Amino acid sequence: MTLQEKVKEFLLRVKEGYHPSDLAELIEDLTDQQKKELFDLLSDEDAALILQEMEEIDQVTLFRLLTKTRASAVLKEMASDEAADLLGELPPDEAREILDLIEENAEEIEGLLRFPEESAGGIMTTEFIALPENIPAEEAITRLREIAPEAEIIYYVYVVDEETRLSGVLSLRDLISASDGTLLQEIMNPNVISVNAMMDQEEVARVVSRYDLLAVPVVDEQNRLLGIITVDDIIDVIEQEASEDIYLMAGTGDVEGVDLMNVSVFSIAKIRLPWLIISLLGGLLSGSVIGHFESTLQTIVLLAVFIPAIMDMGGNVGTQSSTVFVRGLATGELKQEQAWQYFLKEIRVGLTMGAVCGLLIASAAVIWKGVPILGLAVGIAMFTTVTLAAIIGTLVPLLFSRLGIDPAIAAGPFVTTIKDITGLLIYFWVATLFLPYLS
Repeated sequence: MTLQEKVKEFLLRVKEGYHPSDLAELIEDLTDQQKKELFDLLSDEDAALILQEMEEIDQVTLFRLLTKTRASAVLKEMASDEAADLLGELPPDEAREILDLIEENAEEIEGLLRFPEESAGGIMTTEFIALPENIPAEEAITRLREIAPEAEIIYYVYVVDEETRLSGVLSLRDLISASDGTLLQEIMNPNVISVNAMMDQEEVARVVSRYDLLAVPVVDEQNRLLGIITVDDIIDVIEQEASEDIYLMAGTGDVEGVDLMNVSVFSIAKIRLPWLIISLLGGLLSGSVIGHFESTLQTIVLLAVFIPAIMDMGGNVGTQSSTVFVRGLATGELKQEQAWQYFLKEIRVGLTMGAVCGLLIASAAVIWKGVPILGLAVGIAMFTTVTLAAIIGTLVPLLFSRLGIDPAIAAGPFVTTIKDITGLLIYFWVATLFLPYLS
């Protein structure tokens, strides 16, 4: 399909009312300049809707290709939270220049930019419906008709007092079914689930998930209503946080927001290399452990046969323990105050798994090599290694968490490295103890 045909098809689908997400997907393989020329043919409103559905890195690239006047016009049509996120990715001088060209909602966008990017205030939108608590239901419905087109969602109507403090919430059903003359404060639910503007976005996601909300109001220290966070933004937060944890646990660093197809090979390598170097140093230390017990290996070469099994089992158990613990913290299933209690439980789990695995490898060693003492030595080593791996897999991320460091970082290279070294030390120490009986 030629470029002209793509443009013609795209504009036709815009006219037919296709979803902006589908429209954004249609132009993914166009060059940035072609996207810019195509956007020049769109209205400010259509351009804003499509821009909001693009990946962040593509948004910024395209946005910077537009003239400042055009960029400000498109920004004016975007949801305030989306506009703030986009401006937050631009250099401060560029963002300031575009903001100066916006008249209507520049103050709202600037207000959002003052909050940390990953806080409730940083991801909230200011397009919501709030009505005074002392007006009757029929007046509320009239006002609703006027302001609803500007709101992001109208499932909830928030009720505020004279100082814009959040005092209640009601649904459209409650409002429509109320008798004329009934004040909103009489039909509202005063028990509102809300979040503070400085709350971390991951904690906000837990609140929305726990109470099955379509939106959650954001308030300041005085309980004044500042904005709302909608469920579509929460889905983005969950995806972002999950991706971040997965990358960190895999030891690839934080590659969130990196264009993996266009970023240079050197840039990708630079992100991953620090974690690989940690693993490499761990490997060298493990090698030094083997070198230290070289005489033991030379005496009983048979011991080398079981090194891979000991190392692999320790690695698997350590990964299991750290993954379960980190995920528990991330999802809120484990509270910080429960961490040490869970750690003690994980020790018991490690002892149980160690006993089973130790018994199995001991039996295999006796049947395979016909040396009961060898089976006992290998079994004890496996039992101790598995138990210790479970402890390390939980203890390391637990300590990171206590120090205020993301525990996902510890789930990859750190746990693996520590586990490898301790596993070898245990194996050769036990083998050395039994060496007189194996010679």
